[in-house]
Amino acid sequence: MEDYIIRQERPEDWWEVENLTREAFWNVYRPGCLEHFVLNRYRINPDFIPELDFVMEVDGRIIGHVMYSRAELFAEDGRVLPAWTFGPISIHPEFKRKGYGLALLQYSLEKAREKGIAVLCMEGNIDFYGHAGFVLASSLGVHYHGEPKDDPVPYFLAQELVPGYLGGTEWTYCPPKGYFVADEDPEGFERYDSTFISKAKHFQEGQLPQFCQSCGMPMASDDLCGTNADGSMNFDYCKYCYKDGEFVDMVSMEDYIDKCSQFGAQAGMTNEEMKAHCQMFFPMLKRWRKK
Repeated sequence: MEDYIIRQERPEDWWEVENLTREAFWNVYRPGCLEHFVLNRYRINPDFIPELDFVMEVDGRIIGHVMYSRAELFAEDGRVLPAWTFGPISIHPEFKRKGYGLALLQYSLEKAREKGIAVLCMEGNIDFYGHAGFVLASSLGVHYHGEPKDDPVPYFLAQELVPGYLGGTEWTYCPPKGYFVADEDPEGFERYDSTFISKAKHFQEGQLPQFCQSCGMPMASDDLCGTNADGSMNFDYCKYCYKDGEFVDMVSMEDYIDKCSQFGAQAGMTNEEMKAHCQMFFPMLKRWRKK
């Protein structure tokens, strides 16, 4: 590993860091990525912690970045406990698996301790973050929103930087709203991403589960993609729902749920169970989400 320096990010670094973040996450968790837009918007978010916004340089080139954010934990009795999270943490693809990511993370954790941050919750791979002291959050009594409390969610991790801070209480964590800006403003994201060099999106092994944002069908390969008006692939909608830039069935969400509920047996459910599932799931999909 070459010599490096770690310093706070400066405004003149912003575009370079966002491009680095895009390169680091492209096609990793989904076709394309959203993390550079999250970072772009987070700098004006009150939860953003500028003192914990670091870049890593090798020979004057920025090859890594990490940022921190305020968060909250919620108890069943209504108590709210201050918490924190971090990410995206980015290392340029040319420098991955050489120790730079762990070095940047450990440096930032030490600075977080100095700042008085007491607990960190985040989503990541325990095989990597375990080297920096993270454990499954469920082992500390912290649960991920939307998941059963008895489910040790394998990607949800935590670390007490102040031992005993959690006080033995059961808590629930929900990622700060700032991490969902691309979902809330998809048009703004598309405009922003178009300012970067065009890159090919693809499904590939290891990505998070992706679902058609119209019918909810799992999508794991390019040949399931719908098509845009120009013939390019659309990664939001499957080929059965979206063709040549238009939805195949122009119906209401309620009518579409009725249609899909007739295929319960294919999902191992009764039609009534399928309908109940669709009624819960469909309002979260991009096509049906209320503006």
